[in-house]
Amino acid sequence: MRCIVALACLLCSARLFAQTDSVADFIDGYANAHHYSGSIMVQWHDGSRLVRSYGLASIPFRVANTPQTRFKIASVTKLFTSALILQLVEQHRIDLDQPIKTYLPDYAGEAGSKVTIQQLLHHTSGLPSFDAVTDQATALKDGIPIYQLPHTSHQLLTQFSSGKLVSTPGEKFNYNNADYVVLGEIIARLYGQPYEQVLKERILDPLHMIDSGVLHHGDIVDRLADTYWYPDDRKVLSRDLPAYPENWYAAGAMYSTTGDLLKFADALFNGRLIAPATLQQMIKPGLDEYGDGMWSYQLTANGTKHPVIKRPGLIMGAQAQFLHVMDQDITIVMLGNTSVVDSDAWVEDIAKRAMH
Repeated sequence: MRCIVALACLLCSARLFAQTDSVADFIDGYANAHHYSGSIMVQWHDGSRLVRSYGLASIPFRVANTPQTRFKIASVTKLFTSALILQLVEQHRIDLDQPIKTYLPDYAGEAGSKVTIQQLLHHTSGLPSFDAVTDQATALKDGIPIYQLPHTSHQLLTQFSSGKLVSTPGEKFNYNNADYVVLGEIIARLYGQPYEQVLKERILDPLHMIDSGVLHHGDIVDRLADTYWYPDDRKVLSRDLPAYPENWYAAGAMYSTTGDLLKFADALFNGRLIAPATLQQMIKPGLDEYGDGMWSYQLTANGTKHPVIKRPGLIMGAQAQFLHVMDQDITIVMLGNTSVVDSDAWVEDIAKRAMH
């Protein structure tokens, strides 16, 4: 009997090694063919990992990307903000069905008494987007003043996240950084500390995420990759437009590494950040298949549908992907520093090959 069990374990390990090699070959081939620059980690249910890095963290200084390279993670930040809000729910300090003014009584916009915390999480608030620049040509011509001038989190709230509603709350999905600016200020108000400090004390420090934090224009972050993008159709990489990264605040201001984000994933999906029942609330999809800070949908692989959550992030050259296959406990983290690939499609292709 022991021999049979041992043989079964060996066969299972052999299949996993073969699958890992197949996924590695696919990732290497795609990365090399498309001149990808960044780091990728795939983790399977048994803890085995595939680790890859490509390209340059600094093009002029020829500094290579490594698994220790820190990257801007853009809107993956929203996943952390959502987790902090749901921790407050578990502490009975927030009711998701209560409006903004319950927690920010001095909030001046009409959304204060009409928009609930759940609607902010789901991007169905009806708040106007302050990302008025939606294409590269306009950004190059007119700049992106909201991000190119310094603003405090309070200014982001009062000047850009308190406008007149553009749709009835709860009726339309409208992806909008303003929603998560409001959530960030609610977190800061309830803890009596800046959002960044709450993030550090509630998530980063407990998980030993020493390579993660919030970006500030004036800070030099060791091992942080520079970011480059294609500003026009010539497909020539240029430095990102200058910006104050802290202006993305609780919606997109963080940096991290692939290893740190896997620590976050392990904690999130194993009940160490929020309870399993709260996690189910988090991943329950609303409009546009969007849950609390991430998309939650079915991905078909080998003719079978699998529940996945995906949290992409994109700011100019910064490209991030955080994908978890729920029924197979597979996590994929991609952090890139050039805008040269369709990372949304690629991370799904990797997931399909990683599944058994």
